[in-house]
Amino acid sequence: MPDFLLPDLGEGLEEAEVIAWRVGPGDRVAVDQVIAEVETAKAVVEVPVPYAGVVATLHAAPGSTVSVGQPLITITADVPAAGLREPGVVVPGQSPGTANEGVHDAAPDAANRAVARPAAPVGAREAQAADGAPDGAPDGDEASGSVLIGYGTMAAPARTRRGRRRGVTGPPQAGALPASPAEPVNTPPASTGTPPRAVASATAPPAMAPGGRHPVAVISPLVRKEAREAGLDPASIPGTGPDGLVSRQDVRQAIADLVTPHGRRAATDAGPSTTGTGTGTAGNGTTGAAGGAGTGTAGAGERRIPLRGARRVAAEKLSRSRREIPEATVWVDVDATELVALRRALNAAEPARPVSLLALLARFTILGLRKYPELNGRIEGDEIILPDRVNLGFAAQTQHGLVVPVVPDAHRLTTRGLSARLAELTTTAREHRLAPADLAGGTFTVNNYGVFGVDGSAAIINHPEVAILGMGRVIDRPWVTDGQLTVRKVTELTLAFDHRACDGGTAGGFLRYVADCVESPAIALGEM
Repeated sequence: MPDFLLPDLGEGLEEAEVIAWRVGPGDRVAVDQVIAEVETAKAVVEVPVPYAGVVATLHAAPGSTVSVGQPLITITADVPAAGLREPGVVVPGQSPGTANEGVHDAAPDAANRAVARPAAPVGAREAQAADGAPDGAPDGDEASGSVLIGYGTMAAPARTRRGRRRGVTGPPQAGALPASPAEPVNTPPASTGTPPRAVASATAPPAMAPGGRHPVAVISPLVRKEAREAGLDPASIPGTGPDGLVSRQDVRQAIADLVTPHGRRAATDAGPSTTGTGTGTAGNGTTGAAGGAGTGTAGAGERRIPLRGARRVAAEKLSRSRREIPEATVWVDVDATELVALRRALNAAEPARPVSLLALLARFTILGLRKYPELNGRIEGDEIILPDRVNLGFAAQTQHGLVVPVVPDAHRLTTRGLSARLAELTTTAREHRLAPADLAGGTFTVNNYGVFGVDGSAAIINHPEVAILGMGRVIDRPWVTDGQLTVRKVTELTLAFDHRACDGGTAGGFLRYVADCVESPAIALGEM
């Protein structure tokens, strides 16, 4: 009876919140069937399962958070037995709550103890069907491969050593000790009816901290890294997990205690958390915000909003940017009268393919990065990495928070093509349908904060990039042209840059070049 663990979702994502289940206990599932929708820090994704069998247990309730590598669902061997049902079907004569009682009693004990073998991959299943083999019958030499979100499974390569595949747990080998988990395993929500899972071997003593301090369980490398970045010794942090395991939330609380040293928060006394983030439950029944905020009882007129999903990843990236990047800002007022006229002419010529002001700014930005490539790089250690492509990110405000979709190889697109891609990604972001790949790999970011009715902004650089360019609102203002005072369309351009990547001369030169393109777009046509 194998557990399917939440797989590695890529992009360094460590956990996901369960949005909805597509299956329930007692449902039969096929290989690569979508079983759940989960929300990561970047997007909502569908999770397929690499087994065929019967759902025995759901290890998380909707709204709870599961860390990568923790059990998500348990599948039993697909053995015909009375009482099993297809997804969403209730057996006649049974109430929904008892539709699957007796499922395990109907299957042989050996089948219940066996690890369910996944069906062969798509190509192999087609070959088996042609040979008369039953569809989905497992082959002795084939197994479902690692689950990749959105790509299903594939044949697993031959293994030369014994061990369990990532994302799958089964009965331990004789004489083998279970490995200590990298993160604490949460107590399953009460709604699942599942007893707490064992998290460590009873015979495996906890590791002793250096210097003879209190014993601590094995700490995740990610947790150690976060502690080191904050200047903390992980072994000195009291752990709230099993066997004193130090979790990310413990590290964040220790960081918060450096500022407000009033001891452990009230959530520690409120009992174990079911959210998977280590946060407790506030006295008014709402979950305390993640990220180290106190989670005591909310006062009158207060409410608590957890930092989750896109909001949390934005908060973490912006905080890291402020901690690590020596940022400087330059700005300039620009006469955008000709830019507005150019956009009006382009849209009148081809209304079906409109061009936005942001697209024109993006086009001029790409031209500027060709002349000043230092602003299109990133810093790794003591090196500046300069890619030969422009993956242009742009800030998009949604009801789920601020996100930065990326247009890969933006330098290869025409102005109309770039505008269409920006509009498409904006719509996708607002509909909460962005894939993780749509938010990764950016090399430079543009931001039209003029849509909020403001003139300027000292924007925060989107780490690990080294610069961000913003444009304020375009308004009528008095402007001197050829010695004459007149009314022109004026906007403000603002560039925030990492002073490690370039000096003020480079940043000023780039900003002035883009400003010249805005004021005289016809001149820029020779470079487009």
